[in-house]
Amino acid sequence: MNDFVIVIPARYRSSRLPGKPLIYLEGKSMLLRTYEQCCKAVAAEYIYVATDDERIYTHCIKNNMQVEMTSPDCLTGTDRIADFAKKVRAKTYINVQGDEPLINPEDLTEIIKTSKNHPADIINGYATITSEEQYKSLHIPKVVFRPDKRLLYMSRSPIPGNKQGDFQKSWRQICIYAFPSDSLSKFAEQKQKTNLEQQEDIEILRFLELGFDVRMVELSTGSIAVDTPEDAIKVREILQKIKTK
Repeated sequence: MNDFVIVIPARYRSSRLPGKPLIYLEGKSMLLRTYEQCCKAVAAEYIYVATDDERIYTHCIKNNMQVEMTSPDCLTGTDRIADFAKKVRAKTYINVQGDEPLINPEDLTEIIKTSKNHPADIINGYATITSEEQYKSLHIPKVVFRPDKRLLYMSRSPIPGNKQGDFQKSWRQICIYAFPSDSLSKFAEQKQKTNLEQQEDIEILRFLELGFDVRMVELSTGSIAVDTPEDAIKVREILQKIKTK
């Protein structure tokens, strides 16, 4: 059994951006770019894609990415990782979202290091919000946490708020997680989404609703999660600038 594996859950049927993992960003699919960023942090033998779509599966095989097919009935990406865990055993599962083509490899290394130091903890990344646009975007989950960095709540609404309704200080989720295998199993025992998870459309809230603590780890601010066509344009512009340097 491995101490950890990295799993990239990838589904084709995205409501906001259909076929999202396979959209091309400057010559490579978003999924392949995410995978290659992970390879800068750990050896490829520890990295897998988990999908329920034959198109994604075929793309992974063509590009020499380890891939496992999972059930089409998984409620969330975390449920997909729990399904994957039935096939590939590990003590900790590191979840990297497939829509993070600019993920910083140093952030992934930091999450892995923290999970080794706290093997029983669920771990999630966060970063400082740098603009009012991010603060007010309903596509970006905002994070509030205790002084000891345990998660209090996460919302797509602007939090923390104030009487003036102004952007003052806030933090956003970075979609890199570490799940101990037993916590992951408890998560997947739920056959429907929990109330706040359903309303906010944020799966990490299921852990809070089930009574688990989530340890938050500060990461860098450069990653862009691709949820909309506008996000994809931003990523392409960044990649073009990198190419011309």
